[in-house]
Amino acid sequence: MKTDPQQTRQHIIDSGYNLISSKGFTHVGLAQILKFADVPKGSFYHYFKSKEQFGEEIINSFFDSYLAIIDQLFAAKQGNGHDRLMSYWLHWQSTQTSECNDQKCLVVKLSAEVADLSEAMRIALNKGSTAVIARIAEAIEAGITDGSIPQVHPQNTAEMLYQLWLGASLRNKLARDPAVLERALAMTKSLLAQPISAMK
Repeated sequence: MKTDPQQTRQHIIDSGYNLISSKGFTHVGLAQILKFADVPKGSFYHYFKSKEQFGEEIINSFFDSYLAIIDQLFAAKQGNGHDRLMSYWLHWQSTQTSECNDQKCLVVKLSAEVADLSEAMRIALNKGSTAVIARIAEAIEAGITDGSIPQVHPQNTAEMLYQLWLGASLRNKLARDPAVLERALAMTKSLLAQPISAMK
């Protein structure tokens, strides 16, 4: 029975994600990836020309899945724009609290590690993060339109909130303290509950 090439490729990516999100990109060798995925070296190089391209594809695959989750949260019919946006931050809090202690926060894990090592991976991380910020900005704009979020600058506020949560997630990795993300959530609620004159 033949294996679907796309399934094999995705299996290698998923296996690599599990390793790299846990140990980091530079600390995982090709031999570990091959053993974990249970594929021969030839299969790896059939789909990826280098470990760097493999890392880039892991990042792209991660953001494809992550953006689909965001779209699902923001497309919900119930609640107003503010409610939908807060559901995203609550989702972030729950996943980071449960998974980040196992080193599985890919963007937080890789941003500092590979930004100066791989231009292709840096670009992939930046492209994915920019897409996330754009969706947050659209959600903020929807909340402004329906009156559930005050008149703020959607793009600037989205970028600031994303940076707040990235920083809080990194701090959570260091402190292993759920209160870090609870404070980020409290600040987010405060920022979205009142006008931010400096951003108008």
